[in-house]
Amino acid sequence: MKNLSNVQQKQQTIVQTVADALEAQARAEIPGMVQCWFTVEYQLFPGSLLLNFQFENEPALAAAAPDLLKWQKRLSTAMLKKGVVLKDMRKNLKFTLLGPED
Repeated sequence: MKNLSNVQQKQQTIVQTVADALEAQARAEIPGMVQCWFTVEYQLFPGSLLLNFQFENEPALAAAAPDLLKWQKRLSTAMLKKGVVLKDMRKNLKFTLLGPED
């Protein structure tokens, strides 16, 4: 893996900070939420950002599904506060059963 540039390191810090904050909120508010993980291609940032909320099972995922838009808005708002505009927030956060290694 190549080293990140200074700009990419700043982007990574922003994403990590926002992801950690949203993960803490989600664990408190959404039953069955296991973890939050993200993928990003820094040369295509912020369009390539994908935050994933992992759930422990299908019933927990199905119960949380109606709140997906609320969490997408929270991600968009948190990123905007850090100076990053997400053009289509619906593409940047997903609910899933898969983990980062899957």
